[in-house]
Amino acid sequence: MDDGRAVIARPEELLGYADPSDRPEATGVDKLVLKRGNLFLVANRLGDVAPAGARDLGLFLTDTRHLSAWRMSVSGGPLLCLSSQVSSDYVAQVDFTVTSLHEGDLLGREPLNYVHLRRDMLIDDVLVDRLVLTNFQGKAVDAWIAMEWAADFADVFEIRGARRRERGSYHAPKVERDQVVLRYDGRDGRRYATEVRIRGVGPDGAPAALASLDGRGARVKLHLEPAEHVEVHFAVAAGIEHGAPGRTRGLDEERPVPPSAPRPFGARASCTHEAYSAYAAQATRFATSNDLFTSALEQAVADLKALTVYHFGAPVISAGIPWYTCPFGRDALIAGYEALVAQPEVARDALRFLARLQGERDDPTRDEEPGKIPHEIRFGEMAAAGEVPHTPYYGSVDSTPLFLMLLSEYDLWTDDHETVEALLPAAERALAWMDRWADPDDDGLVEYQRRTPQGLRNQGWKDSHDGVPFADGTPAEPPIALVEVQGYCIDARRRMAALLRRRGRRSEAQALVTAARLHAERLEERFWMEGKGTYAIALDRDERQVDAVTSNPGHLLFSGAISDARARQVAASLLGRESWSGWGIRTLAAGQRAYNPLSYHDGTVWPHDNALCAMGMASYGMTRQAGQVLTGLWDAAQHFRQLRMPELFCGLSRASGQFPVSYPVACSPQAWSSAAWFLLVRAVLGLQADAPRRTLRVVQPWLPPWLDELVLHGLRVGPARASLRFTRGKANAFAEVLEIQGGELKVRIEV
Repeated sequence: MDDGRAVIARPEELLGYADPSDRPEATGVDKLVLKRGNLFLVANRLGDVAPAGARDLGLFLTDTRHLSAWRMSVSGGPLLCLSSQVSSDYVAQVDFTVTSLHEGDLLGREPLNYVHLRRDMLIDDVLVDRLVLTNFQGKAVDAWIAMEWAADFADVFEIRGARRRERGSYHAPKVERDQVVLRYDGRDGRRYATEVRIRGVGPDGAPAALASLDGRGARVKLHLEPAEHVEVHFAVAAGIEHGAPGRTRGLDEERPVPPSAPRPFGARASCTHEAYSAYAAQATRFATSNDLFTSALEQAVADLKALTVYHFGAPVISAGIPWYTCPFGRDALIAGYEALVAQPEVARDALRFLARLQGERDDPTRDEEPGKIPHEIRFGEMAAAGEVPHTPYYGSVDSTPLFLMLLSEYDLWTDDHETVEALLPAAERALAWMDRWADPDDDGLVEYQRRTPQGLRNQGWKDSHDGVPFADGTPAEPPIALVEVQGYCIDARRRMAALLRRRGRRSEAQALVTAARLHAERLEERFWMEGKGTYAIALDRDERQVDAVTSNPGHLLFSGAISDARARQVAASLLGRESWSGWGIRTLAAGQRAYNPLSYHDGTVWPHDNALCAMGMASYGMTRQAGQVLTGLWDAAQHFRQLRMPELFCGLSRASGQFPVSYPVACSPQAWSSAAWFLLVRAVLGLQADAPRRTLRVVQPWLPPWLDELVLHGLRVGPARASLRFTRGKANAFAEVLEIQGGELKVRIEV
């Protein structure tokens, strides 16, 4: 960092606007997403960040936007996009042709279709944008390529609409021979920097002429003989450095701007491909008779790698791009659970990371309590400056029991004795939180109420302001006891009892079993709605049933908290006409005043929610009902980019010839949506692991009509890797063990 005496600039002069929270969203939902580590890009389908400051576009390092504008043009003429794709290993290719140019332009006035532009983009330690212009006509062409840029260094909370009383200071751009440095001094005492480096390569390999360069853009002059091509490379590096000591707080991190190291694009792409290939090689490999479904599963594995971020030198899955590219307790734990049959390291990393940040004190400003698992951890300027309480923020009521559920399930799939033993103290503190802090009125139910005005009003997974409504649309008032959280806590105690029993701690295990039984009795007494054939979503502050029919009771099947008879009634409700959209289970059933299929939580379809419900159905022997959910989501996925399930989509009813309707600002990829495929596959195949006993049960496997065969290669159960083939039959699927390597494993097939 320099001595800070550079000229300070007005944001309006640099950006054309003063407040990032006022900027519009980009039009359309078709975007390019590139990510590696903590650096990611969200661009429009052309590869541009345009219009400038669009709220859902940009180059981000953790929670700060380092490019708020990035727009390419060729000789000022319009470009026709021919193709826009992103590979499964996150390398983008966009192809254009120059269709017409204005009078006086260097390329002439007549319509042109002979100049091809290929745009290749990837992220390793920097964003690389390679432009290759090829001349397919019979005469020479003179042209220029221009790039315009800006960096507003907005915090993600600003981009989402938060208003700040004061921002930091922008420096005038620093322009050098072939690079520009944009800098911003944040209110957290850190300096944020973006470096843009330009390199042109002519047909003979010689450098292309840089016609102009300033703080807002560059122009490169090009001359192409017939059949020649030229390249222009842009590399964008982002960094964060400490400034005034003592001003930072919490979880601020330093990441210097990576040093300039020119490398051929092909070499960078090869390294990226090798990194994704190595990750996939460690995961279960899925081979199916449906090539598209195989591709969707492969994409989901790649998404798990792409969504991994690194903080404190440790990996952890982030929630989703662009809004939630940070660790979320609930999301990481559910994604880790879903991914156990594909990549158990996702679960291990989530457990380790969250245990490190487990609550230690009673701090109302962050909704922190001893033993509580964090909800959300942010690393941007607003968090480090204390403007938001996310360092970490602990306002989720379900992360703590989900931590215990995942720890138990991780033990059953891996028998990773070292990791589980290291995490047992955190598990014991989590159990103590459930006993001491989660039930403040001592009525035997777990509930929540925020203790800071900056905290979340609703603290379950439906955490929007209207996410817990009565059927008439009236929001429930806290303190609120959510139905699914009661199930999580019941399951967490039962699971921890089994885990402790395996370690000889029988008296503690029995106490947990008793507590779980009493909790289940209260759940049944207080939440069941006889007239509606399902459970209330919650009890409000007056202990009234919040009577909306929702998907939340489906999680009681996932946690095994209710009787077989009740489970079948809940499943029938979830798959009934009001709750089943044709593509999936709605978060809130149609026919109620609260229903809105375009809302965030009151009628949309969330893939992870559906996957948990389906897994619960299968665990109660309703495999075909689970298959209905799998089929509905698969039918929808075929209409989404890269066969990827988004965070959510609209709950409008399906009809013949219609398509699923996108939710406009859904994250994609989203960890628990990408990983949902693995839990859905596990559900219909009936896979139940008991690695401590070196056993894998396959219970009533089933395949849908669109999937004749599914093979799992290298499924990990303890130290063993198993390969299994499933073939569709008239009733259940046929299962066959192909190979077991690496250790002892008994596979019990129960058709």
